[in-house]
Amino acid sequence: MESNTASEVTTPLHGNHKPRLLFMGLKRSGKSSIINVVLYKLPPTETVFIPATIVIKKHALNSYRTFQIWDLPGQIDFLETNFDTDSIFASAGAMVWILDAQDDYIESVARLTETILQLQQMYPDIKYSVFIHKVDSLGSDFREDIVRDIIQRIMDELNDAGLENPPVSFYPTSVYDDSIYEALSKVVQLLNPQLATFEALLNTLAGSCKMQKLYLFDVQSKLYVASDTSPVDMGGYTLCSDYIDTILDLSEIYGWDRGVAKRIEENGSGDDSQALQKADEGTTESFISGIKGYCLYLKEMNSSLAMIGFSKEPRFAAEKPLIDYNVQVFQDALTAVIALT
Repeated sequence: MESNTASEVTTPLHGNHKPRLLFMGLKRSGKSSIINVVLYKLPPTETVFIPATIVIKKHALNSYRTFQIWDLPGQIDFLETNFDTDSIFASAGAMVWILDAQDDYIESVARLTETILQLQQMYPDIKYSVFIHKVDSLGSDFREDIVRDIIQRIMDELNDAGLENPPVSFYPTSVYDDSIYEALSKVVQLLNPQLATFEALLNTLAGSCKMQKLYLFDVQSKLYVASDTSPVDMGGYTLCSDYIDTILDLSEIYGWDRGVAKRIEENGSGDDSQALQKADEGTTESFISGIKGYCLYLKEMNSSLAMIGFSKEPRFAAEKPLIDYNVQVFQDALTAVIALT
């Protein structure tokens, strides 16, 4: 399976020191479904046909830098002594545990806490996220109770084992809505050493342009690699996500040459300069007003990233020339920061 934004291989296990994200969880919990929906644009209704994962599968999210995403089979305990744990976990920056909220989650909670406790001793820099998955089929009241119970059980077990303030985040998710993109965006941000700089630049731009919210999107996966630090508005996020889809659809219809970067295929070999070449010439820009009371502004930063912001400021359109100048200054600064990553 191939895509402009991702590639898949099963060997070798030893990577080349790119940011690594591990997907773990019991079998049939939804790990492969999430990867296929987000990276390969598989329709969520077709995820039921994905075969069970029986070997480690390596994927690559090729954005402004290459992120490794490893899908680990749920029926294998990779912390047993007969596995080379360093080859899997030593270079990992984050681990996502997929927990099926529809199933009896007691076993999954036990396996998760055991895994975190072992990894914390050997690889203390790994950050953990728990996707409480498939919550779309639960009633709203019942869903809140399930999510609360899962979080409480995990935190109690970790605290009882002596792990205070464990680095664990929790996200209710479903492949049938934008919650999976929101959650995975937050996890990918954990692998960005320049995240604080990205956020500071976006905060400055949002303040100077009177934008309600700013996102820096990977245009192919629709994950946002950074945003300003104001609270996320899911309605606004969905609007921005749909806006990207519209722009990409139009580009396909009219044959817009975005100067698409050459992507790593198969094993993701090579350095980041090989993974992402600079766009040929220019960048695209789009501005639209009157969408549910919002003004939307999109500016392509490079062949992988686009900045999208929205505002309810009534004079936003009239001040667009000044906004264009501020965005260009932001783009120049962002390009310089990316060159250092």
